[in-house]
Amino acid sequence: MSVLLQVDFPYAGPWGDTMSEAMRELAESIAREPGLQWKIWTENRDAGEAGGIYLFADRTSAEAYLRMHRARLLGFGVPRVNAKLFDVNQTLSAIDRAPAGE
Repeated sequence: MSVLLQVDFPYAGPWGDTMSEAMRELAESIAREPGLQWKIWTENRDAGEAGGIYLFADRTSAEAYLRMHRARLLGFGVPRVNAKLFDVNQTLSAIDRAPAGE
């Protein structure tokens, strides 16, 4: 069963294209994570937050990634990392055209 991971944290920038350039290597690294099907990068300049929505093939992969990613962000000096894991209802998600994996 696919598992969705939602992560957000305080972030002071960079934003937009500058963020894309600065985070390219990190994005390429994340793309190689076991079980990752996709990630949507999120940013909210007005609220000073960034994060992502991830879809993993299974809960074990999602939990392992979350442990590693939380430690990495805290190591970068991020003061707190908010995260939630959700099982994906494939049937209903397919009706609404979600790219929800297998």
